[in-house]
Amino acid sequence: MTAPALSGDGPLTLRDLAALDVDRLRGVGDARRRALADYGVDTVLDLLMSYPRRWIDRTNQMRISDAEIGAEVLLVVEIRSVEERTVRNRRRMVTARVGDGSGQISLVFFNQPWRMRQLEVGRSVAVHGRLEEFRGFRQMTNPLVDPIGDRTGRIVPIYPQSEKVRLSTWEIAGLVEQALRRCDARGIADPVPEEQLRRLGLMSRFEAMRAIHTPESMADAQSARRRLAFDELLRVQVALVRRKRELEAASRGVDHVIEGELINRFFDALPFPLTGAQRRAIDEITADMALTRPMHRLLQGDVGAGKTVVAIATLLTAVQGGHQGALMAPTEVLAEQHHSGITSVLADLRVPDTANLFGDRPLRIELLTNRVTGSDRRDVLAGLADGSVDLVVGTHALIQDAVGFASLGAVVVDEQHRFGVEQRAALRDKASARLPDVLVMTATPIPRTAAMTVYGDLDVSVLDELPPGRTPIVTRWAAGPLEEQAMWAQMRDEVAQGRQAYVVCPLITESEHLDVASAEETYERLSLSELAGLRVGLLHGRMAQADKESVMSAFRAGDLDVLVATTVIEVGVDVPNATVMAVLDADRFGIAQLHQLRGRVGRGRYASTCWLATGDSDGPNPRIDALVGSTDGFELAEIDLDLRGEGTLMSTAQKGRSDLRLASLRRDRELVAEARAVAFDIVDADLSMSANAVLADEISLLLSADEEEFLTK
Repeated sequence: MTAPALSGDGPLTLRDLAALDVDRLRGVGDARRRALADYGVDTVLDLLMSYPRRWIDRTNQMRISDAEIGAEVLLVVEIRSVEERTVRNRRRMVTARVGDGSGQISLVFFNQPWRMRQLEVGRSVAVHGRLEEFRGFRQMTNPLVDPIGDRTGRIVPIYPQSEKVRLSTWEIAGLVEQALRRCDARGIADPVPEEQLRRLGLMSRFEAMRAIHTPESMADAQSARRRLAFDELLRVQVALVRRKRELEAASRGVDHVIEGELINRFFDALPFPLTGAQRRAIDEITADMALTRPMHRLLQGDVGAGKTVVAIATLLTAVQGGHQGALMAPTEVLAEQHHSGITSVLADLRVPDTANLFGDRPLRIELLTNRVTGSDRRDVLAGLADGSVDLVVGTHALIQDAVGFASLGAVVVDEQHRFGVEQRAALRDKASARLPDVLVMTATPIPRTAAMTVYGDLDVSVLDELPPGRTPIVTRWAAGPLEEQAMWAQMRDEVAQGRQAYVVCPLITESEHLDVASAEETYERLSLSELAGLRVGLLHGRMAQADKESVMSAFRAGDLDVLVATTVIEVGVDVPNATVMAVLDADRFGIAQLHQLRGRVGRGRYASTCWLATGDSDGPNPRIDALVGSTDGFELAEIDLDLRGEGTLMSTAQKGRSDLRLASLRRDRELVAEARAVAFDIVDADLSMSANAVLADEISLLLSADEEEFLTK
């Protein structure tokens, strides 16, 4: 960096740093510039945001003489010798002798010939691995190796490296330190108001940049990480909150009649009292619908928490004011179940209508899926267009071009995670100048931090209370033949008492590649062995629709004792008489899916059991342990986030690596909430962001238009 690039008034912004090519740093010629580009660094900002993956505290490092066999240890050692030879099966083995003054060990690497170049005699490296003993000598096999050169700093940053790039961690550290020194004169702009930094106990931006790369202590490094992670979360939250407020300011919602006879009739007709959580959610939704801006709310409810009642109340509020309601489900089976259930619940409900001679009229509820054809379809479409259809339940067929509404007032989207953001947006676009209120529902509890981020432009209501009468489900782990015998014995006993059961398999047909139970093979085997003499049915997604409906109808009617099925039963199947479930090869499923499946039993007044069968198990299984230990979907969602990773936020890619560089929805739970609160403070004080142009510019620099669009859809 030359002096003219840093001249001027005021601190350097991130855009200033992004405009400086890394070749402005001393020692960056063509070859190193190419290596840095391969590393992902083109500008000084890229360099400063290439954070250490960890730090080695050289004031507290373990000596070889103190390390115990079998322990995982971090040692800083000098390479004494290195050799390569070919061993059995033509594998190549690199062996290095290393020491630290208190003793020596060997490092052994298989099929990694490039280690000969990395492990230069005389070089200092940090090694991390399990200390073993082999033929009387201590060694580590395939340990992690971080070359640290002769750096004398007490805390040594370790940067991500790859063999392809050929940049050592101390070369990167040297360039970072040079860049930071050259920023000293002007400092780096900080978009977070000082009073917020004091309240949250955060260090300044420039102080954090220095401390994450050149910390005085491990505590300094962690404080710096916390501050820079907060910045990442704040940028995401401001983008979400700003889009939310802009939508509210620019959109006119539908005028609803909140207090009315129709809603009162619905509540009075319910055969059970609402739970406190249902009342709270309905109050939150009603308050939103009373406003002139359109509602955009997420309803989270655990399995069996009573989301359908809340959804019906939302839709009837729209009808009460002379508008229409639409419920959109991800599959035809679920849409048909919703239609059947809602029609049954509202069978005797009549809509107050002063224009009618009798003072009220029947409520018209219709179904629209691709299976509704011919004159039936034409009637439904005409009724939606002229307003005579009050409520419509459907699939993605609701957002096809031919569908038009007279006055769409409220939309409920069920099973949010199965529905793309594009479909949700298209359904909203069916409205006229006034946008309908939208409630999206999920029975897959979402960790609070993820909900505030992934669904950050939605307000969130939570049903965290089960209605009275739901019996708790006991979950048991069948980890071998003896437990499996007990599982089948209990299933036979339950059927003998007049109950029913599910057996869930991960595959439809047998696979040569996966040794897991298939539904068809399991159905045939169980019918002749463990469940011989019982009425066993088979259900999977490849069956013809008429066959699926026939099997489900028989099971609901009690004409089948046991249903062998794939995960087609995961959502929406409601048979209160089913009291036992066996999930085969349960370790092939995720926590959320197992929790959903388990929710198919325990739906009536009888005690229920869910067995998770994993075959012979020779070790712990944290997912199965979690399900055995808890029936709380929200607690399980947090455990799942910890075990699985948070994936990406800015795109549809679903991988276990977050696209936040430092922030973690798992580790930084409280920081997500703090960033959201600060984002509301900043945006509500100045929607245009003219008073905080630095932060607005950082968002446009670091979040692409596509990423912002994805976040807020």
